[in-house]
Amino acid sequence: MSDDLVLYDVADRVATITLNRPEAANAQNPALLDALDAAWTRAGEDPGVQVIVLRGAGKHFSAGHDLKGGDGTEDSGGEQKWTVERIYEYETRRYIGYSLKWRNNPKPSIAAVQGVCIAGGLLLAWPCDLIVAADNAKFSDPVAAMGIGGVEYHGHTWELGARLAKEILFTGRAITAEEARAVGMVNRVVPLDELESATRELAVQIAKQPTWALRMAKRAVNQTLDVQGFTTAVQAVFDIHTLGHGNAMTVAGYPILVDLEHMKGEIAAKS
Repeated sequence: MSDDLVLYDVADRVATITLNRPEAANAQNPALLDALDAAWTRAGEDPGVQVIVLRGAGKHFSAGHDLKGGDGTEDSGGEQKWTVERIYEYETRRYIGYSLKWRNNPKPSIAAVQGVCIAGGLLLAWPCDLIVAADNAKFSDPVAAMGIGGVEYHGHTWELGARLAKEILFTGRAITAEEARAVGMVNRVVPLDELESATRELAVQIAKQPTWALRMAKRAVNQTLDVQGFTTAVQAVFDIHTLGHGNAMTVAGYPILVDLEHMKGEIAAKS
């Protein structure tokens, strides 16, 4: 197994970016997110790449943010300094900032999702243009347990519709790949052992199209969503998310994050 947190490969004009922390269910620490952003940038700038595929090594796509690993706000003594200002700065860059940047990469992108896609995992899958899900995939955002109304990149209402978005946020329950496909969040559901081949077949098919046409088609759809208020809404809801952090800190402090990590582990173990 490579020591690299993110693997990168190009073949047939398709760049495959692989999250490579299978032992941690591809939970996202700062180093992984920075490496992932570098891979996205590399693919976006490579004239030999036409389509980007994002996948996760191992049983799960991503168990979300690696809260046990800290958020990068340690002082010189290693102690966590949980202030709203530092959380806001960190999440502006690595969470909502990276997700919006990947969403606006001019090249078509496909997320291949298996196992769990929990909370921060949605920040990796939702920015992609297409999602192919294995039949065992489950999507969830259980951060109400932290006293927060949802993860940083609020794609929920756009991806799921208002009623289902409220249900999964209120209850924390996971939705299946078929539920996600039924509401248009997922494009295709395939057997787990066909996920890699089905995603690659779709990517190669898209890669044969003219570069400029693909870029303009993506821009047309994203621009339409933005005219409807997508980016403005996501940024506005991020401020609501930060307010949730501030309240959670005053009520329970840092240990509530550890409790969520235990809950995420239980979800992953049952999947």
